[in-house]
Amino acid sequence: MRLERVEIVHVAIPLVSPFRTSFGTMTAKDTFLLRLVTDTAEGWSEFAADPEPLYCSEFVAGAEIVLRDFLLPRVAALPHLTTAALAPVMAKVKGHELAKAVLETAVLDAELRTHGMPLATYLGAVRDRVPAGVSVGIRDSVPELLDDVGRHLAEGYVRIKLKIEPGWDVEPVRAVRERFGDDLPLQVDANTAYTLADADHLRRLDAFGLLLIEEPLEENNLHAHARLQRRLATPVCLDESLHHARDTASAIALDACRVVNVKPARVGGYLEARRVHDVAHAHGVPVWCGGMLETGIGRAPNLALAALPGFTLPGDTSASSRYFAEDITEPFVLQDGHLPVPAGPGIGVEPLPDALRRFTRRRGDLYARRGAGGRAKTPG
Repeated sequence: MRLERVEIVHVAIPLVSPFRTSFGTMTAKDTFLLRLVTDTAEGWSEFAADPEPLYCSEFVAGAEIVLRDFLLPRVAALPHLTTAALAPVMAKVKGHELAKAVLETAVLDAELRTHGMPLATYLGAVRDRVPAGVSVGIRDSVPELLDDVGRHLAEGYVRIKLKIEPGWDVEPVRAVRERFGDDLPLQVDANTAYTLADADHLRRLDAFGLLLIEEPLEENNLHAHARLQRRLATPVCLDESLHHARDTASAIALDACRVVNVKPARVGGYLEARRVHDVAHAHGVPVWCGGMLETGIGRAPNLALAALPGFTLPGDTSASSRYFAEDITEPFVLQDGHLPVPAGPGIGVEPLPDALRRFTRRRGDLYARRGAGGRAKTPG
């Protein structure tokens, strides 16, 4: 392939309800999409982070600069554009995994569309649908939380994840267990809100038979998580602390985690996400696919990844309606607690022109080859 053009499309889509975590409260998905045009096909991808560097160090405006000034010049200089060729040239730019991921995914989408191959097939998926869990944010009261959990279970979700923070942990979990029973697959996510000094308090969660406690301590501190795991019966799951397959291997060796949350954007893209899966699967450690409140452009490839054999726990790949009254792609609809894995070429979805136009706040070129006309069609 030859790179012709890369367009950035800033979108803002209201959430159906505010989503609160220990980092803050989101009321809209405010991010950007990439539309990458080659001489054979076009590819789409979604930047996973937010306008502010609160969940992670990367953020929307910063990623645009990194793409425009550092990543795209190196990629555009490749004599032949392939997904496999990206990592070596992008490695010279330190960090910025989410920016690298959005570029890699767009190239991968275009390359797979050129060959008529679905992403699920390319990654090695073994299922055509995946079980769907749902993440429930911190609420203002326990009754409000119980109403939310009850509604999601009625919709068919097969696993509940509760966001927790100091002051909102043991009692909400106890209330959910008492209302919905011990058979409900239940896990909690602290988003780094605790310290090792909270170990005795967190041990109180052992009484509730949780699937896991996700990223309870500061990120990148594998030693502290290993010490915490020795004091808990509940399996520790790492998310923000795992940036690539090497981190994953180290965490498993240290017993810093007994479950792995795979977020493709966090590890630099779907190729590295598959390697993270492979490392965990080889060690018998269950993995599941996390979410970043993605639109359909980001949700579709996550579903393809979640269909790999090591993904034995339901992920956060919820239906479109969990977050959006209207998505920018055809909506993903929950059926018997599962979502279908896209079967079309590439990521298997494209933006709906009218929806994309209404939710777009700004768009422009990050790269255009001199003399390129951008022959692929523009949906928006």
